[in-house]
This record gives sequence, structure tokens and C-alpha cells, in this order.
Amino acid sequence: MSADVRPIAASELPEWLRAQRIGSLNAARGTAADLAQLAEALDFTRTQGAFDADTGRCVAGFRSFPQELTVPGGGFVPSTAVTNVSVLPTHRRQGLLTRMMAAELTAAQARGDVLSTLIAAEYPIYGRYGYGPATSLAEWEIDLPRTGLGPRAALPGDGGRIDLVDEAEVRELGPVLHERLRAVTPGVVSRDARWWRVATGAETLSHNPYTPSFHAVYRTARGEVAGLVRYTADDHWTDAKVPQNTVQVRQLLAVTPEAERALWHFLFSIDWVVKVRTGYRAPDDIVTGLLPDARAARLLTASDLLWVRVLDVVRALGARTYAVPGVLVLEVTDKNGPAGGRYRLDAGAGDCVRTEEPADLRLDVGTLGSLYLGDGSAVRLAALGAIEEARPGALALADAVFRTARRPWCPDIF
Repeated sequence: MSADVRPIAASELPEWLRAQRIGSLNAARGTAADLAQLAEALDFTRTQGAFDADTGRCVAGFRSFPQELTVPGGGFVPSTAVTNVSVLPTHRRQGLLTRMMAAELTAAQARGDVLSTLIAAEYPIYGRYGYGPATSLAEWEIDLPRTGLGPRAALPGDGGRIDLVDEAEVRELGPVLHERLRAVTPGVVSRDARWWRVATGAETLSHNPYTPSFHAVYRTARGEVAGLVRYTADDHWTDAKVPQNTVQVRQLLAVTPEAERALWHFLFSIDWVVKVRTGYRAPDDIVTGLLPDARAARLLTASDLLWVRVLDVVRALGARTYAVPGVLVLEVTDKNGPAGGRYRLDAGAGDCVRTEEPADLRLDVGTLGSLYLGDGSAVRLAALGAIEEARPGALALADAVFRTARRPWCPDIF
């Protein structure tokens, strides 16, 4: 079979959406309201479709949108975020994704994007295109009676307070808080106004209805919002009329340790609740350390999340800061991509340039993506055969240079 891969026209959006839903095993049909909202939200120049040459039907889809990724040191790096990737089961293994990805990465280079990012629904696919897993996540379920917390409501002694708020207040307070968070947290990505409308139920799609939620903020003694949590709760009682409810955290953002501790203790103190599910957190999140009995937290999920594909090595490595000074010459391979070459990174100066000097380390561009935000270990990756050490001591130096004190965290799935 042959297919024409190209950006879609606005009139082709219903057909593109149909292919998206079939490819993601969603049998629901889009409503007229869905189409109107998507037409307003999408950039059609960045929304691709593959159209079967015989039938004219859309058989694969792909789109991207502009994004900023926070890197160690607080820099915001321009990236292209890939999403809505889908190929119909009748047209898989025909190179359609490869063609759409090639068109996207070429366009991203022309736009001046430094990185490309995505959330991989399937692990084996995106390494072929130069992406590497760059952040991880964990989720715990906490058995509150076992924790040993005792009287479970305890705010830090800094004069702060917890206030319940509604969705309209979240739309006002949340974006400001998120801007503060992404200025200090590697791995966080930018959010636009539409993200907050969808997250608070002001804008919904028929296949993704808003779940009514509770919201609480932490305010400092000065009245400044330093944390926000969105959560839901079930309604489960035993036959003996004993409440056995579970709180599910949907989002928890905090820009200070005091705010983070206060929000967790607030969740642990809610009446009728015996379990708290934390939602997706960084693997080194403080939540389990707050418990007198840390074994009360049962790990539910541990996985990769954000994948990074470096497009411009010089700008990418020059945009972040490094834990220690040191000089490394990296020889990067990038099959049919823009990042291949040899680069001299001076971590102390925060400078990266192309060079002809002998390589200290040899790695592919996907492995560089795994190192980039500080989550990956060069020593571990070398043990897996992903990095070759050409100069003794270079692996240890790379670990010291690239790793961050806290693991990067991306709170969003896109």
C-alpha cells in the first residue's frame, strides 16, 4: 500500500480524528463540539496525516505543538512536543510513522527548536528516532492507619495555612504557581491557558470529561500561594458503616518544602480516608519520608515518563548548568539526524562547541537525551553498552557533571 503523508486541511479534521480514535482503540465518535474545539486548538501546519492512495482515507496521524522544557539551572529550552501519534492496525509496519517523524524533526530544526519531547505510550518505538527516556515517575498507595502519624493534621510552624478553593480560583492562581515551579524544577514543561481550562473543567471533550475534584492551596504567613493540590475521593463504606475511602491525588505542585509537607499532611488528615494514592511523582519524592512507618507506602507504579530528543547539541548543552566543573569531549552518533558530531563541553563555563579533539565518550543521541536532565547515570549506561569510555575517568566525570541533586520531574502527560 502507498500513502500520502502531509499536513491536514481543516476540512480533513473529522477524518483525522476518526483515525486517531481507531488507532488508540477508542470507539467513541467525536461530536461537533469536539471538532470545533480541536480546530481552534490545533496548528494545522503541525498536524500531519497519512492518506491511503487507494481509498483516500486517513490511516495515520501525528501532531506537535510548541513547548518549553526546564533544564538544570532553571533555563527554559524551546522544544517541539510530539503527541497524538497513531497508525491504523491495517497500515502498521509500512514506514508511515518514520515519514511523519522525519517531516516533524526537519521542520523543528527549521523553526530553531533545540529539543523534541514526547510521552511514549510504547517503550520500544521512539529510540529508533533518537529519543531517550529522560525523567521517571513513581506512584504510591499509602495505608494511613499503618503510618503511625497519630493526630494526622500537622502544619509546619511557619504560620502557613491550607484553604479550599474552587476551579475558578485555580485558573487564576495555578498558572502563577506553575511558572514559579518550572523556574526551579528540571523536567517541568510549559502549560498554556487551554491546559488550565481543560484541567479545571472549563473546556471538555466528549471522550475526556472532567472529573469533579476538590482543590486546596497552601498559603504562607504572608498570604502567598506556595502549593496547590487537586484530589478526588471515592465513597466506600463497609457493611458495618465504617468509612474506607481512598483519596486520589490528581495534581500536587509546591514551590517550597514547607508547602509540600503541609499539603501531604493535609491529605493524610482528611476524615473518613484510610488510603491516599499519590498520583505520579518523582521517584525521590519526599512523601514516603514523611511517614513514621515508610512501609505504609506501597509502590504501585515505577516507569519512564518524558522522553527527550536532542536536535541542537551545542545549544542544548549550553542551556543547562552542571554540578561540578570539568571538560568532556562527546562523540554523538545520530543516524540520519542533525545531532551527530564531536562536541567539547566545558561544564565550569557552561559552554559547548563543536570540536575535532579526541573523544572522551562515545554515545548515540538517544543516550544523550537520557543524560540531559540529570536522571541517567553514565556509568550505568556504559554497563548497558550504551556509552563507550575512550578516556579513563570520563564516565565518572560525566556522572558528576550531569547528575542533579534531586531527580528531574515532569508532572504532565501530553
